[in-house]
Amino acid sequence: MADKTLTCKDCGAEFIFTESEQAFYKEKGFENEPQRCAACRKAKKAQRNSGNYGGNGGSYGGRRDR
Repeated sequence: MADKTLTCKDCGAEFIFTESEQAFYKEKGFENEPQRCAACRKAKKAQRNSGNYGGNGGSYGGRRDR
């Protein structure tokens, strides 16, 4: 297994998927290679954890009669 150069799907930058990272992915049973560089993964995780899921503060419930 050798290091692989991958391209981030968000910013287009190339990043290295190291042998040790590949071994970790294999150990965890992950079938897909990472698609984002470390910076974009961090930004995506921060966005996910901020509690703002792109909504406008509305309800997630179904239709309700008024």
